[in-house]
Amino acid sequence: MNKDDLTIVEHLEELRKRLMIIAYFLAGGVMIGFFFGKRVTKFLTKDDVPKEIALNYFKVTDPLTIYITVIMLIAVIIISPVILYQLWAFVSPGLHPKERKVTLSYIPISIVLFLIGLTFSYFIIFPYMIHFTLGLAAEMGVNQMIGVREYFNELLKFTIPFGFVFQLPILLLFLTRLGIISPKFLKKNRKYAYFGLMVIAAIIAPPDVMTYIIFVLPMIVLYEVSIQISKIGYRQYLKAEQQQLEEELNKD
Repeated sequence: MNKDDLTIVEHLEELRKRLMIIAYFLAGGVMIGFFFGKRVTKFLTKDDVPKEIALNYFKVTDPLTIYITVIMLIAVIIISPVILYQLWAFVSPGLHPKERKVTLSYIPISIVLFLIGLTFSYFIIFPYMIHFTLGLAAEMGVNQMIGVREYFNELLKFTIPFGFVFQLPILLLFLTRLGIISPKFLKKNRKYAYFGLMVIAAIIAPPDVMTYIIFVLPMIVLYEVSIQISKIGYRQYLKAEQQQLEEELNKD
């Protein structure tokens, strides 16, 4: 049965089924996270960046909160292929057979890009931000007392968004593959896209020109790379449309 023929109740039942599968895998991911949670937490607090500062906890539950957060992050990263596949499985009936095959191949690429984004922000963006704030505090003659929970909050604030920002190429490739946008549209609206990226960077980045530039430049580069990649997706879209038109003409 085509998904277009399903009722609202059946759509909701299908969604519930997909969510239950994700929940089962998430439970398994959490169990794995318990084995690696302490090691990952220790690495994140003993790496080169945090070694330069003294981390303190101000609430008895802070270590537990951080430990659980790390476990959940490990679990989500581990089962991310399952999450993306279930999302694909839910929307794929509305796609053409060739589009289903192509979009399925985007899943591993999307995961790799997300991990690249996390790595880039953790080893380049976040250390610079820490060094900047420490230097600023020293110039102001202020003694910083950094809480471990606040440290982890800032760490997640700077790393997770970059994981999603690095999804831009695959997202635009997907949209051009479906014919929703075109490379010409992306080029024509480049200045608006730049403005939007600059606003996002201004929200995330601290009030420092160098840090702001470090935030903006990767986004702009990703957008330009996305335009080039979208050309491939758009050619595939036009080819698929031409084949579909020929098939309809042959039927007539």
